[in-house]
Amino acid sequence: MINLASIQAAESKLLVQTYARLPYLFVRGEGVHLYDADGHEFLDLLSGIGVCALGYSDPAVTAAIEAQSRQLLHTSNLFFHSGTAELALRLTERSGLDRVFFCNSGTEAWEAALKLARAHADHARSNGQHVGTRFLALEHSFHGRSMGSVATTHKQKYREPFSPVMPGVDFVRFNDLADLRAKFSDEICAICIEPIQGEGGIHPVSQEFFATARALCDATGALLLADEIQCGFGRTGRWFAYQNYGILPDVTTVAKPMANGIPIGAMLATDRAAQAFSPGMHGTTFGGNPLACAVACAVIDEIDRRGLLAHVTEVGTYFRRGLDLLADRHDSIADVRGQGLMLGLELATAELAEAVAASMFNQRIILNRTSDTVLRMLPPYILERRHVDQAIAALDRALEAASSASASGAVPTAQSGEPFHE
Repeated sequence: MINLASIQAAESKLLVQTYARLPYLFVRGEGVHLYDADGHEFLDLLSGIGVCALGYSDPAVTAAIEAQSRQLLHTSNLFFHSGTAELALRLTERSGLDRVFFCNSGTEAWEAALKLARAHADHARSNGQHVGTRFLALEHSFHGRSMGSVATTHKQKYREPFSPVMPGVDFVRFNDLADLRAKFSDEICAICIEPIQGEGGIHPVSQEFFATARALCDATGALLLADEIQCGFGRTGRWFAYQNYGILPDVTTVAKPMANGIPIGAMLATDRAAQAFSPGMHGTTFGGNPLACAVACAVIDEIDRRGLLAHVTEVGTYFRRGLDLLADRHDSIADVRGQGLMLGLELATAELAEAVAASMFNQRIILNRTSDTVLRMLPPYILERRHVDQAIAALDRALEAASSASASGAVPTAQSGEPFHE
């Protein structure tokens, strides 16, 4: 029988210690539920940090994996296979962008976007335009773990251990138009925006800020980069979060939910931006392999077939209403934020958020704490109202218990005090 203690002991000896894992061992999943080694059922409101859009053991995903595994898993990007064009067509039709670069993860997609922005600036200079090499990113941003991604990520705890990071990045105060205008110049090659910040605490960028960033880039030829690794691909009820603003970026990046757990990422770009790359300038060994493309196509087709974008909007609105009602009942809730099935509940203190997250796990409901005080919910798109009702009732109990414990000076803590991240 699979044993948690033995796996913990083995990992402590064998793995590089980059994760403060929570002490749960999951062995299977079905729908919106995960099951541990003892057979306990957990309602998953995190979906692998926004990955399992169709939940677990989805028949269409399983069929796509099985069918493609019998044909071809990998050939390399030296040769053609049908999956890349099929998936690229689905993405371009839904995004309004023109071209796609496939890779393996969100941070790889963001690296490609940063490199494209620098290459585009060089291309513009060769045509007589003056576009610099610097980036503007936002405070509280999170763009990934690789060196370029870390350089455009605001939180010092992600950057300081690897200093000096890539130079040429300045940070703009979130949603501060005056600061954006003051820091933008023709030395900027790109503005980096998450339409809804995920790791930063579920903060949507304002309409005016996004529109101003678009106008500034248009004025100089700089690129507007939209990081939709967490908020894109249907999470907000639209295929891309920028579509909620009516603003088209020059480049966007997606990854997490694309293939329901099979690693894949993509950078999408306009023709104007994409022409800065030529063969040999960038690449990847596994990106766009036949298996990942086949599964991603199946995920897109299932989202369309089952009308899940409308479902995300409907259930997300219902979930948000329930969280707002909780905020009316509990003074410890500082804010409710998000859109669709990307929701954040900000609590008054980090200690309270940790206690509530621990209580939710004790009630066998999975969510996580990000930015210290925010409970983050990124459930599968197939979540139903009855699951929302279960979650709201559990949160109500957890908040009541944590507030009572706080008043008595005995706030419970999780078995792992660190929030877990992308």
